[in-house]
Amino acid sequence: MNRPATLAVAAAALLCAFAFAQENERKPEEKKPASKGKPSKPGPQQPGSRGPSQPTARPNAERPPAERQNVEQGRGRGPSVQTNRENPAGRGPVAARPAARPLPQGSRVVQTRGGGQVTMRSNGRPAVVRAANGIEVRHALTGRTVVVHETVDHTRVVAMRGGFGYVQHPYVYGGHPYLARTYIVAGRPYEAFYRGYPFHGAYLEVYAPVHFYPVAFYGWAYNPWVVPIRYNWGWGVGTPWFGFYGGFFTPYPVYASASLWLTDYMIAESLNAAYQAQMAAQAANYPPPAPPPPGGPVALTPEVKQAIADEVQRQLSQENAEAQANARSAEPDPATTSIAAELSDNQPHVFVVGDGLDLVNAAGQECAVTEGDVLQLAGPPAPDASSATLIVLAGKGGLECRKGSSVTVAFTDLQDMQNHMRRTLDAGLADLQAHQNGLPAPPPAAAAAATPAVFTMGAPPPDPTAASQVDAQLQQGTQAEQQTMNDYGSAPPPTQAAPPQAAPGAQPATISLGQTIDQVTAILGQPSQVVDLGAKKIYVYPSLKITFSNGQVADVQ
Repeated sequence: MNRPATLAVAAAALLCAFAFAQENERKPEEKKPASKGKPSKPGPQQPGSRGPSQPTARPNAERPPAERQNVEQGRGRGPSVQTNRENPAGRGPVAARPAARPLPQGSRVVQTRGGGQVTMRSNGRPAVVRAANGIEVRHALTGRTVVVHETVDHTRVVAMRGGFGYVQHPYVYGGHPYLARTYIVAGRPYEAFYRGYPFHGAYLEVYAPVHFYPVAFYGWAYNPWVVPIRYNWGWGVGTPWFGFYGGFFTPYPVYASASLWLTDYMIAESLNAAYQAQMAAQAANYPPPAPPPPGGPVALTPEVKQAIADEVQRQLSQENAEAQANARSAEPDPATTSIAAELSDNQPHVFVVGDGLDLVNAAGQECAVTEGDVLQLAGPPAPDASSATLIVLAGKGGLECRKGSSVTVAFTDLQDMQNHMRRTLDAGLADLQAHQNGLPAPPPAAAAAATPAVFTMGAPPPDPTAASQVDAQLQQGTQAEQQTMNDYGSAPPPTQAAPPQAAPGAQPATISLGQTIDQVTAILGQPSQVVDLGAKKIYVYPSLKITFSNGQVADVQ
């Protein structure tokens, strides 16, 4: 994982560190068709290079402007408020727009006097701040912050602390809507492509490979190798994420097929991105997370990793079919390449999280998933659903959703997870074809150069102003959030969440020996830090530390 291309892939996944909402209000018909082979929106971009044999898809920082919930229009001087009391499961009122995310218990949506909107958590801390000018600032449970802005022409800019981000421009090829993203990773631009697809009232952005390999190459990658190999990943002093997640992930000792090697490749890229995002949050004075506990069985059990490997094989088979279609000059069909097919094929699909997400579990509580966590589709959704139910197969503890819990994932977020797998697999396939660091050489018929995808002929070049746009948006986001929070009637969000204050005349909150973790978090909210020592856990709040033994309060300091 010390190769430059690989580092770029892992770093780019930071862009998606927080994934709160993806509204994607635009529909295909909103874009005026252009003649085949030409972008519908001529931009100021200067010519750039993608390189047909170099994977340009890079992990994402998704989530366009968040869907706005039904918000009562205020008539007084103060802000209007919508609480989430209608449904104890945390789903809240019916959203005004499709694919709305469920609100956790105790959250509320506030329309400010200045025309902005704030989604507040039950602990009094903002989750999403949307300014009147459309700039949206999203704060994850884990401390990650992302600024998103989409203009009237559907140009989208996403920015994250640390100088990572992307700029997205829509274009039309063959009468179909596409999206070209210019990612900024360590100062270098990379381009990735998506095809728009309406599905169940939402608008999916489906990853479209920029090039395809020979059919023989996919067959070689799909089937077992003649001789299993050992592979030197090179993880050591220069890869601190590997030590940090030693209690979560152990690579295979040998690889009998490309799908097993790609499985470890994808997990490693995801965990590297998770670590980088956590360090960025820590640099912003947010409490660092506790690492997974050392010793004992790893969270990614052989069974979970085999489920990922099976999914990798399915995606390889899918890309093989796309490669054959591309050879006939056919465009990708999102009806068969997106989650639309996976939600109805009765296969046990698993998804590796590529973006940090705050989800709501079956009890209506908010919990996080971060890069490298694994979710499994629980079953096909209802015909009129805009989200799916998934089971957490592997998580990292702390603020993250517990293993075995049921969570609701919007279709747009689920599509992002599939996109993450396909983007990362494409980067891994490039290494496989180059047979670097001792990988077996593919047969001669599989070694031919990759063929560009047909839709790239009409694509705009990388945006040369992407880096400056990302930097500018971070500053604009800070200003927009300050103004919106002032309109809301409070100061900007504190660095750490304070325990909720008791109402006047109410009994003070009492923490006593023997109380459970759920009882304590119901009183004080989620802690700023969790130290997980197995049967012993320490919850750290701004003014106190609570020690749990076997799930019950044992000490308070």
